Parts: sequence; structure tokens; C-alpha cells
Amino acid sequence: MIILNGGSSSGKSGIVRCLQAVLPDPWLAFGCDSFVDAMPLKMQASDEGIVFGADGEVSVGADFRALEAAWRDGVVAMARAGAGVIIDDVFLGGADSQRRWRKALGGLDVLWVGVRCESAVAAGREVARGDRTQGMAASQTDVVHEGVFYDLEVDTTHTEALACARAIAARVS
Repeated sequence: MIILNGGSSSGKSGIVRCLQAVLPDPWLAFGCDSFVDAMPLKMQASDEGIVFGADGEVSVGADFRALEAAWRDGVVAMARAGAGVIIDDVFLGGADSQRRWRKALGGLDVLWVGVRCESAVAAGREVARGDRTQGMAASQTDVVHEGVFYDLEVDTTHTEALACARAIAARVS
């Protein structure tokens, strides 16, 4: 498995698409965005689910955490079954988020990748995307990396997704 962690609009999804293109074997990609999209709509604006504040803050409740744990276990099961899996995640809880992944992984080999991007650049991407609450990128720039340990870090502030993907692929090969 390859797990990419970075704030909103840091460039993770672009790196994932490039990774799938440059890695010699097929890899499945799963991300926190697709997980949230798969949740019932009633949980996408609920204190027990996930709430996106007007200032970009994100808070999650108990029902979200329960579904997230099941999703995480399912993704890990695919990797255990032999599939290459790339995860695009946002560790809102920093080190606690990584601990939840480590527990689910139970010793499975993982390449941990931190995806960094300067706050102003990520905020500009956020505006250009138009599908994010403004402020998410800025609020997540540093907090998602607090206490998290990586095998490799890339910075998309001035580096294209393909170059980042090639650096990651070199560590996988």
C-alpha cells in the first residue's frame, strides 16, 4: 500500500493519477473524498457524520468514525488479497489518524507519503476547483502533518504531480 496524506487541495489526487500511470503494475486508488461521497447524504451535514464549517473547518462524529473504520478495514483487506492500493487521505487528527491506519494495517507493508503544499498555493487551487469550502486548504496545511511520520515527503508547491509520482514510484520499485 501507498498512503498519501496532505491537506485539501495539496495535490494528492493528481499524484495518485500519475502514480497509476507510472507504476508498472495496476494499483487501485481510494480516497477520503470518495468515502465521504459514498456516505448517506444525511450524514454529510450531521454532527454524527461530517460537517464542513463555513470557515473550512471539518468535524466528524461517531457514525462517521464507525463507517470510516469499516471502509479502512475493507481497503486493507483488498491489499492483503494482493491488490496494490493507493490511499489519498487527509489526516485531520494528525498522528491519531496515522495510528488508526497502522492498527488496521496490522504489519502490512506501507509507503507513507506526506504531500505538502504552501498554504497560499493550496488556497488558490481550492478557489479554482470550486468544489471546496474556502478555508479548508489553509486550515489543513499544517495540522494534517502534526506528529505524522513519513517514509517520503513531496512538495507540490513548485513540483508537478508527475515528478512527485516518479519520486514515489522510485521508492516502491
